[in-house]
Amino acid sequence: MYLTDDSSNKGSRNCYYRETYRPQFHYSPEKNWMNDPNGLVYYEGEYHLFYQHTPHDTQPDFGRMHWGHAVSKDLVHWDELPPAIPPGEDGAIFSGSAVVDKNNTSGFFNEEGSGLVAIYTNEGNRAQPGKPQVQSIAYSRDKGRTWTKYEGNPVLFPMETLDFRDPKVFWHDESAMWIMVLAVRERVEFYTSPNLREWSFASKFGSDIQHIHRGIFECPDIFQIQVDEDPNTTKWILMLSVGDRNGVNPDDPEPPAGGSGMMYFIGNFDGKAFTLDETLGSYDAIKWVDYGSDFYAAVTWNGIPNEDGRKIWVGWMNNWRYGTTLPSEEWRGKMSIPRELQLRTYPEGLHLIQAPISELSQLRKPILSLQDLTIKSGMNVLSDISAAKAEIIAEFEISTAVEFGFKVRKSSNQETIIGYNSSNGELFVDRTKSSAIDFHSDFTAIHKAPMKPEHGRVQLSIYVDWSSVEVFGNHGEIIISDMIFPDLESRGLELYAIGGELRAVSLQINDLVSIWGTENV
Repeated sequence: MYLTDDSSNKGSRNCYYRETYRPQFHYSPEKNWMNDPNGLVYYEGEYHLFYQHTPHDTQPDFGRMHWGHAVSKDLVHWDELPPAIPPGEDGAIFSGSAVVDKNNTSGFFNEEGSGLVAIYTNEGNRAQPGKPQVQSIAYSRDKGRTWTKYEGNPVLFPMETLDFRDPKVFWHDESAMWIMVLAVRERVEFYTSPNLREWSFASKFGSDIQHIHRGIFECPDIFQIQVDEDPNTTKWILMLSVGDRNGVNPDDPEPPAGGSGMMYFIGNFDGKAFTLDETLGSYDAIKWVDYGSDFYAAVTWNGIPNEDGRKIWVGWMNNWRYGTTLPSEEWRGKMSIPRELQLRTYPEGLHLIQAPISELSQLRKPILSLQDLTIKSGMNVLSDISAAKAEIIAEFEISTAVEFGFKVRKSSNQETIIGYNSSNGELFVDRTKSSAIDFHSDFTAIHKAPMKPEHGRVQLSIYVDWSSVEVFGNHGEIIISDMIFPDLESRGLELYAIGGELRAVSLQINDLVSIWGTENV
């Protein structure tokens, strides 16, 4: 359970959520393993976050995977509930989604009128030999607190492949049908249903597209979104997570930061098939969601009210390349901060934008605000500031400096550099000196992303927590999300410029108060 700011709670649980590397404004389970977000749904005033969870171990136990569960009123403060859906004779509970069945199409809610239905993959199901991954459903009549597995499970079997998982389901108004998009190894498949219990194959996508088959597909998502916030102009975006290669298609390039990553496709969906707007002629044409190592399996919330209108998602802050070796001891795995998605037009075409949700502003505790400041090589205007977690919002005017940026979580032997190289137009995060220990050879790295100045300026929004940095460049055009594991005592901050001068148009630094009500640093 999360704690409020009530002083009696602080006194009774003085060490709550203060373990080494514990994130202070990101969701993490109280203990043990967590991976993919599942079943994201808003219902009767609550945001539900389900996730892959091993409640008995800090390592993933795929044969006994549960759906963990947390709820929130504001997407910021979370109340962890008992695991929602446990494994059983039907197999482990792998990734999936949840929907509000407001018209009782399923027939599960005669008296209630509406309720929640979860759609998930059963791994290790014995119902059909040789096809261990099948799709099953469960329903809740009490706002997600208890769940009943449908007695007619499984509701969907694979035709041929062993990889048949991670259903994302939504209601499609135009066809008056439920739509499921499913990861089927090197492609996704679409299915339709009138009632969430009976499913029919509609189409497939991706098997004939070159340059994208570097690993099996996982955790797909598809949604309609406005272009440039114009309600009369919309597109559909298909999201695909791609697992760590592990020897599959060794000739295909990896995601920008290596290991597992996410790509997206822009096109149209007619209720049965997704069609791509443009041909992917090369690897360079792939649109990547994040240029850091640690944003994966993100999916959007279903059920957000029309009057809100936002597309919001959250991702797992980890990478399968090294995820099971993280140095945290009591818990292993956390979520990113929730992000709002938009689609904007640029000279080179449409581009996905991600921005931290506005609800995070309630955590702000101002530290510093400056305007129109000239930074020269060798000076540090932030030398008096110490921060183990922070929100940094800055806008710079490109001048003579060839490189500039911030060094965060800094000490005599540790630092994470968030910088911009003016000469080649690259945003980067350098975590080669960020961590207290070297727990995996692929963790130490510099992650780069192409980013052009806008009207001669570069804007950065940076979120530093006890074990992560999330960098939003040019108002969310480019994202780099990376874990770091510095000593808690490493909390120095530096604004630097190399090779010339830099004009800081504006700079705001805020502390972000711990969401667990145990503010101490």
